[in-house]
This record gives sequence, C-alpha cells and structure tokens, in this order.
Amino acid sequence: QVRLVESGGGSVQSGGSLTLSCVASGIPFSEYCLGWVRHVETKTREGVAGMGRDGRTAYEDSVKGRFTVSRDNAKSTLYLQMNNLKPEDTAMYYCAAELNRASMNPDDFGYWGQGTQVTVSL
Repeated sequence: QVRLVESGGGSVQSGGSLTLSCVASGIPFSEYCLGWVRHVETKTREGVAGMGRDGRTAYEDSVKGRFTVSRDNAKSTLYLQMNNLKPEDTAMYYCAAELNRASMNPDDFGYWGQGTQVTVSL
C-alpha cells in the first residue's frame, strides 16, 4: 500500500520560513518523480515544485528563489524548504508521486498525501 505522509505545516508571519516533509512508503522511492502541489478551496490546484528521479527541479514562477525542493532517497523523504513566505502562499500543501514522468501538473500525479496546512499572516 502506497502512503505519502506530509508534515511541517503551520502558521507563520509574512517573511517567515517553514520546511515541509513527506515520508513515502510502499513505493521504490528513488524511482519516482515527486512534487508539491498546493490548493486553496476557491482556486484550482497548483503545482509548486517538482523533482525528477535524476534530481532536476522545477518551480512555479511565484516561488522561484524562495522555495527549494529536495529529496533524501535513503530516508524516502521529500522536502520543501519555504523561505520569505507570503500571505498568498497560504494553502493546503500536498506531496505527490508519479513513476512515469517528472511533472508539476497535478493531473499527472498518481499518488497523493493527505496534505499539510500552511497559513501565512501579515
């Protein structure tokens, strides 16, 4: 059974930092492409960061220079370091995994975690 479990969300003030973690089980972690997707109820899901099997990364334009995605294959863990957080970053953040190709498109991911809430106040 595939499980992705996120943690690390919380409430911070604008300009603050958070690090999200996603621990995976039930999949050969190093073979999977991974990503972070965020969702606000009034908006569509938005791919924030993606990381391929080879370590290449991609970011949504609004988070470039502020967010860093990384993975530790030995720990089957994906991370998202978020710096200089802004109120518009407020969302539920989901970890997602896909075997076949690297992507930030939410529709391309086959496995999802339950999400962790990030709230940024002024």
